[in-house]
Amino acid sequence: MEKRVDQKITKVNNAPLHFDEVLGTALDSGQPFAAWKMPQEASQQIVVSLQKEALRVEVDLEELPKGFLARPFQDKEDKAYLIPADIYYNSDLAQIEFSNDYDFETKLKIESTLSRFDYKEHKNRWKKQMLKTHFPPTSKEHFTSIVQESVDAMNNDEFLKVVLSRTKEAPLKEDFSPIEFFHRLCEEYPNAFVSMCYLPNVGLWMGASPETLISMDENGIFKTVALAGTQASNGMLPKDASWKSKEIEEQALVSRYIINCFKKIRLREFEEKGPRTVAAAHLLHLKTDFKVDTKATNFPQLGTVMLKLLHPTSAVCGMPKEIATQFILENEKYNRSLYSGYIGPVGIQNRDHLFVNLRCLQLFEDHALLYAGAGITCDSDPEKEWKETEIKMDTMLKHLNG
Repeated sequence: MEKRVDQKITKVNNAPLHFDEVLGTALDSGQPFAAWKMPQEASQQIVVSLQKEALRVEVDLEELPKGFLARPFQDKEDKAYLIPADIYYNSDLAQIEFSNDYDFETKLKIESTLSRFDYKEHKNRWKKQMLKTHFPPTSKEHFTSIVQESVDAMNNDEFLKVVLSRTKEAPLKEDFSPIEFFHRLCEEYPNAFVSMCYLPNVGLWMGASPETLISMDENGIFKTVALAGTQASNGMLPKDASWKSKEIEEQALVSRYIINCFKKIRLREFEEKGPRTVAAAHLLHLKTDFKVDTKATNFPQLGTVMLKLLHPTSAVCGMPKEIATQFILENEKYNRSLYSGYIGPVGIQNRDHLFVNLRCLQLFEDHALLYAGAGITCDSDPEKEWKETEIKMDTMLKHLNG
């Protein structure tokens, strides 16, 4: 597929354009769209597809048109959803960018729709696009039971680690606004990737992820991270944190997996920094950073190659990957969908940046479904792992109806 060349058109009557107008219009339309804020950046961005469904694509970062990727945890066809940037807007700009694929009449119609957007009328209109049903939320009895089963399996040397997840329902206030929630997340979690992604038949997902899966900047610098081990900060600074052997080993497994991926493709020229303690919302994690100069190593396809090797990482799946995945599919008893998959912009500003979809929820008409997981090793205690998922869900829950 060819990269798209964009045209810029100012809003009707040259009136100032507000990010919420574009986001609200996208929500009302039922078209595939994604809005996001990058870590440590203030600007908010959005892409909207003018097609009724997102594209289903094999992920080749060097060939994809610019847009937003969303890959489920498991996909039978080994494909991702792509929301092409038919419309692109950045809150720092006064103009919307349209792809060349659409005629001037279509663009004027969109501009006219934007000019008529009324936030008060929008308040409940977004609910019409929402899915109606989902798997029942995970019971504590079921979750602690499968944690114990996995510990027993590891003690029998069946695998080294597995990441087990669960869901939880939370009611929404009658006047809940996804737009207001998006802004709250942006304000509260400046170091996270804050996102809102709508895919017909998949639903409306929102989150504040702390974890980069892979990134490639305009200078060809590739980055990935190993992020594992969790504890509540309780006001503690990262430099004062202490870690138990369970969390240290959990993080080391993820780091070793990344290094083994480099070895598989015979890549030796990489930088490794860590592990170090980092803060993400009210949580602390252990993190190791990896960096590769793809120009110096003459490996421009590294992003695509590593993406296929890494997903799903041992931080959301386990080790060995195939055995842990099978245990998850047989025991969790629900479809993770986009949770623990990956999401993020591709080709925007000549960069690719994909994040593991953690600290996230799915919106329905009157409630949200929250997702969280915990890394299970042979030293895990089922009750403590349940509490860890509760702590992780608080990232979303405490701001949901604020």
